Amino acid sequence: MPAETHMEQSPMTRLEVFELIRDRLSDILEIEPDQIREGDSFADDLDADSLALIELVEALEEELAERTVGFRIEDEDLQDLKSVRDAVDYVYEKAGAGS
Repeated sequence: MPAETHMEQSPMTRLEVFELIRDRLSDILEIEPDQIREGDSFADDLDADSLALIELVEALEEELAERTVGFRIEDEDLQDLKSVRDAVDYVYEKAGAGS
């Protein structure tokens, strides 16, 4: 296997995880990134429906698969992700310093 296809990257910081989630959410929801705060609820504050959350999961899995081999957001964990902070904590734990 060529070295460049499996490159070990440094763990993401919590801020990098937040920025990644915020940027993907802004694309999916078609709102400006600065309108998304960490304390926002997906449903109540951002009007994100289940389809938007599935799109977010797919985008994160695709993006993070390059950094963290086998990164996946489990379906049963998705129901616990109610806010941007929940998603940041979850992804940070799995792909950030927690990995």
